[in-house]
Amino acid sequence: MKTLLAALATLLCANYLHAQITERPRPAEWQHLIKGARFMDRFLPMEGEELSNGTWGADSICPRYVDNGIEVKDLSIWGGNILQTPDRKYHLFVCGWPENSPKGHMFWPHSTVYHAVDDELDGPYAIQDTIGKGHNPEAFRLDDGRIVIYVINGYYIADSVDGPWTYAKFEFDRRDRKIIEGLSNLTFARRPDGSRLMVCRGGGVWVSRTGISPYCQLTDKRVYPDVDGRFEDPVVWKDSLQYHLIVNDWLGRIAYYQRSKDGVHWVTEQGEAYVPGISFHKDGYVEHWFKYERPKVFQDAEGRVVQMNFAVIDTIKWEDLPNDKHSSKNICIPMNKGLLLSVLNTQPITENTEKIEVRIQAEEGFLPGRDVDVSSLHFGSFTEVNFGRGARPLTSYTDGNDLIIVFSGKGSGITPDEFAPKLIGSDKNGQLLLGYARLPYVDYNPPLLSARRPVYDKEKDSLEVTVENYGLGTSKPTTLRVLQADKLIAEGQIDALQPYASTKLSLKTMTVPDTENDYKVEIE
Repeated sequence: MKTLLAALATLLCANYLHAQITERPRPAEWQHLIKGARFMDRFLPMEGEELSNGTWGADSICPRYVDNGIEVKDLSIWGGNILQTPDRKYHLFVCGWPENSPKGHMFWPHSTVYHAVDDELDGPYAIQDTIGKGHNPEAFRLDDGRIVIYVINGYYIADSVDGPWTYAKFEFDRRDRKIIEGLSNLTFARRPDGSRLMVCRGGGVWVSRTGISPYCQLTDKRVYPDVDGRFEDPVVWKDSLQYHLIVNDWLGRIAYYQRSKDGVHWVTEQGEAYVPGISFHKDGYVEHWFKYERPKVFQDAEGRVVQMNFAVIDTIKWEDLPNDKHSSKNICIPMNKGLLLSVLNTQPITENTEKIEVRIQAEEGFLPGRDVDVSSLHFGSFTEVNFGRGARPLTSYTDGNDLIIVFSGKGSGITPDEFAPKLIGSDKNGQLLLGYARLPYVDYNPPLLSARRPVYDKEKDSLEVTVENYGLGTSKPTTLRVLQADKLIAEGQIDALQPYASTKLSLKTMTVPDTENDYKVEIE
């Protein structure tokens, strides 16, 4: 009987492990994407010099760069992102656990957070000190200079990267909304006023005034792509133009890339953000890690991503056992950071616009008048440009060190909803050029009006509705409507609200609401 149960357990385990991989079908249109359409086209060859020899690792990742990122012989490493200090040193905050732990990789709930340091962005990082217990860290710097290291269920905070560290817990105000898939694997982006936008694993969007003050939930459903996916490991960031979000389907081993002007309303670009096989050397050799998870970004002064970090493992997690040849580490992959672009047209671009002028800004080591292959450029909505369509250049001229491209207004695909049209092309050596352009007539810090759940006052026969502005701009007077079962039951006016201000409306009901059913609140 014991033998039969053991065989059954082995079979079930094998089936469970196999179930950790599902091949996701790609949309047919993705076959026609050009280079530069997919976010994963931005990955550049890894940096490193020392190749593995006789150490751990499946055949698929041997040899590999052992001096890239962080690799510690006796530790399984996971998660982690990098901050830079004024002395130009790089500080990587990762977690790990003993490789010989009885449960192997599945000992991760007992992770310790480590502070590792190096003089180079790509490593190799060496552990300098221990911060405390925790898993899936993400570090960020508050506007007052303090360092916060988020871990599942809490955070550490210190005046500097060297500590001492104090452990605390965030406060969350769900604002009458259901929390989407729990509050774990949080990721953070700084907003222009120093506040923080946070995305949780389930795809809910939250905002904190300071980064450690209570986080308030704005959304009531996930903002991820509307596809079949088992999502985790979101990473959100903001550059000088827009917000970016990547989320990973761990079951399908495919990640998706999204953009937003306000951090709440997102568009999803076609193509994979990343898949296994993105870690390659200059000679084309690929380190075929089984899984790439916990992506993090390192940004330049403009907020562009110059490097991504991944937690990688060479096998299915449940097959990484103590004292075996398998383990995990954190790797660094440099990125094509993209161009600095701006549209010069002051009037909204429409299908009747004859010409679109785009400035390509010069940077250190890059003179667009010298380096850009103008004839290769496509410009417009990503829905057109990603497929090799879009507006084409008519002429170009220099303005100082910058280059102005004059595109035909035809075929851009730019609609009134467009907030960051895309450019794809190449330099004169055939290397990929891409970027997103600022539109001078777009408000990149709009108001974000968000209502709490209406409360019915039976005595007054009215609905009390609290509305708050979580955006960075002052709202205009607007209309609020309350519906049940698609039937309008109350309506009122919201006066202009400053950022973070709130107002309470008392709305006369048109019919007695059914307090057992939920309300739908619409704000124009």
